[in-house]
Order: sequence, then C-alpha cells, then structure tokens
Amino acid sequence: MDNLVQRSLASLTEVRARLIAAEVQPEEFAEFVPERRKFLITRAARMRPVGQVWRLGTLLLRADDPAPGEPVLYAAGTVTRAAERGRPNNTSVSREERREIAAAALRGGYPAGTSVNYDAVALPLTEDGIAEFAADASLPVGIADGELRVRWRAGAALTGAPTLAAYLSERLEFLVHPPQGA
Repeated sequence: MDNLVQRSLASLTEVRARLIAAEVQPEEFAEFVPERRKFLITRAARMRPVGQVWRLGTLLLRADDPAPGEPVLYAAGTVTRAAERGRPNNTSVSREERREIAAAALRGGYPAGTSVNYDAVALPLTEDGIAEFAADASLPVGIADGELRVRWRAGAALTGAPTLAAYLSERLEFLVHPPQGA
C-alpha cells in the first residue's frame, strides 16, 4: 500500500507541474456555508474560499499549496457560477435553490461569472485514507489489481477503469491541448 501512495503522489506532482508549466488557469474552490441564525439575526448562505483547483473530470486537484495534512485530491462535487440572486420568479424549487447557491458564491467574494467548485469529497492519499475511500463505491476512485483506479462515474465497476496515472495523463492532455472547437 505504501508503494501505491508514493506512485499516486508522484503522478499528482507531475500533473500539477505540467499544468503550471502550460499555464492552465485553475478554478475557484470553496466550502458552502448554509444560512444560519445567531440570536435574532439571520446570516445568508455564502461560500467560504478554500483555494483553487483544476478540474480533471471526476477529480479536483489543488492548484495552490494546501496546509500540511490537507488533501490535494478531491472527488468533484458541484460547480456554480457566482451571480446575483434576483427576484423569485416562481419557477421550480430546484431552480430557486440553484439561484441562491449562485448568490452565495457572490456573497463569498467571488466576482460575477466566476466558476466555483464546492461540496467536493476529500481523497486523502495516505494508507488509511486510501483504504477508507477505496471501499466507498459512491466515490469515483477505488482499488483493483493493486492499483488506484478512477471510475468515469461514481458507482461504476472498476473493471477496465484506468489507473490514476493513466486517467490523469488523459485529462491533462484535454486541458493542455483541448480538442478543436472546445
């Protein structure tokens, strides 16, 4: 397992260096802080900035230097664009919730139109961390044949899934050399 941790960290370090060298712009990464009441004052929901990430398909890779002990790899959660809330227009409840989340990003200090990733699940690359998240089929990463493998979607079988290194290499090529018209 120790060798698996070292190989995974080496792959992530190489991809991070290549993304920096290619000047690929990262996206914002935040924590959603829901609306709360303190005494008689209601504080609106907002996004608390955490850092920046590169979206690599179903994974997020930290672009900034996280504090010691913080993960550098996350299972992608949800993304929104910071925007004004506007007036309710009696559309669906889910649409109103999305508008409130976009406004929370704006209240978190992000300029309008900025993409903000949130609700990501940390994937700690330690022996204990890998053993814990690899057993969870709801995450896009698992262990098969002694390798850390990446599912294309949560819950899919690991049979035929690419190794972490192969997956990162492919996603890196899409970011560095996007297909024509993308």
